[in-house]
Amino acid sequence: MHAPLLPHRSPPRVTVHHHSNGPPALRRPAAPRRLGGMRAFAREVRTAVTGHAALLVTGVLLLQLAFIASYVGAFHHPVPSGIRLGVVAPAQTRAALVERLGALPGRPLDPGAEEDAGRAADRIRARELDAALVTDPRGTTDTLLVAGGAGASLAQAAEAVVGRAEAGRQRTVRVEDVAPAAAGDARGLTSFYLVVGWCVGGYLCAAIIAISAGARPANPRRAVIRLGALLLYAAAAGLLGAVITGPVLDALPAGIAPLWGLGTLVVLAVAALTLALQGLAGVVGIGLAIAIVVVLGNPSAGGAYPYPLLPPFWRAIGPALPPGAGTWSARSLAYFDGNALTGPLLVLAAWAAAGALVTLGCAVFHERKRPKSPVS
Repeated sequence: MHAPLLPHRSPPRVTVHHHSNGPPALRRPAAPRRLGGMRAFAREVRTAVTGHAALLVTGVLLLQLAFIASYVGAFHHPVPSGIRLGVVAPAQTRAALVERLGALPGRPLDPGAEEDAGRAADRIRARELDAALVTDPRGTTDTLLVAGGAGASLAQAAEAVVGRAEAGRQRTVRVEDVAPAAAGDARGLTSFYLVVGWCVGGYLCAAIIAISAGARPANPRRAVIRLGALLLYAAAAGLLGAVITGPVLDALPAGIAPLWGLGTLVVLAVAALTLALQGLAGVVGIGLAIAIVVVLGNPSAGGAYPYPLLPPFWRAIGPALPPGAGTWSARSLAYFDGNALTGPLLVLAAWAAAGALVTLGCAVFHERKRPKSPVS
């Protein structure tokens, strides 16, 4: 006999329950997947922020810290030192007064004897003196000649120092401005702001050319073309800056033509410097130009605080940099009949010429260094 056939039954189904607190029992552990995601993210970071970019960011941080240190270091505690003071006094008291003023604590004054008030005023207008003390032997009130066009802070510092010295002799001082700033030139700062604007345009124009066409010109012909383009830009920037500060805002009483020439030279000097540094260091040259012109040049330019009020380091480098040479020249054109211009103009011309020569030299070097393509 055959065994009775039993009805067919399907095997029991195994249900996998999914719990919110953990993975399914039969699912692969998630730790390796998370580890793989972290590795992918690390590769993405390395791709997005390369070592070269990290070095550039570090350079930006250093440039920012240098900016803060330079501006705060130059301006946080202005102390007068070596203010060139002419002394007009009777012959019998002149030498003693000069010696007394020169021996003040901290040596804020650099006094020297002058023959008369007219001669002292002429030397102030020639920018050979910062101020002059004219004594009155018949009274107790002396006259201090100053030049507001050279910066209100310098005139005020001279008044404060001389006033204290005169008070020690039971005398008073009245102030006479022989080269005052224009009504639209508050504290004599327009020249400084004008030159800063020209400098900004100079290095930005050179930087834009580098970003759009490569930091280094491919050959000397390209270098000449870039320098020519910068010259055209400098001429336009110089003219427009002169028009804005002159006829438009009536802030600087200097002719358009002299300021135009000065502005062209300032912009060209800074632009050529930037182009040269890019030829030497590539895109890093833009940061180096900012370090020279902005970080070091602007606080030492004698704008907010003229040279006798700056610390020794900034006072020493200011006249040799484009912002300082440009600010001094603009003030000379506006308030001092163009006196004492030779030195600052030579400084600007030297920066422009050196920048152009280095740019051309770098272009020749890189053209010779680049391998030549084979001739078929």
